[in-house]
Amino acid sequence: MKKIIEGKLYNTETATLIAEYRKGNRSDFYGIEEEVYKTKKGQYFMYFWGGGCSKYREEVASQTYSENEGIKLITEEEAKEFAMKHLDAEDFIKNFGEVEEGWF
Repeated sequence: MKKIIEGKLYNTETATLIAEYRKGNRSDFYGIEEEVYKTKKGQYFMYFWGGGCSKYREEVASQTYSENEGIKLITEEEAKEFAMKHLDAEDFIKNFGEVEEGWF
């Protein structure tokens, strides 16, 4: 998918996929797809799709909803939060670098 935001092109085919999450499928009213990407210039963005009962739904008439998809810009911190939830430690480190070891 391609989208122009603030005069700049964001393209899921040319950006690097960092992490993704899927719940359900495209025939599921509650289904969700989320993919976080990074452009060659370092900007993070999210491609999203959601069914008519998901958090991404679009109101098309009074209390009538439809599926929706799009691209939105996100910060590096938002990308990291998403990646911590959906990547294993090795893939997180590969994308964001080493992290401090935890302790009590």
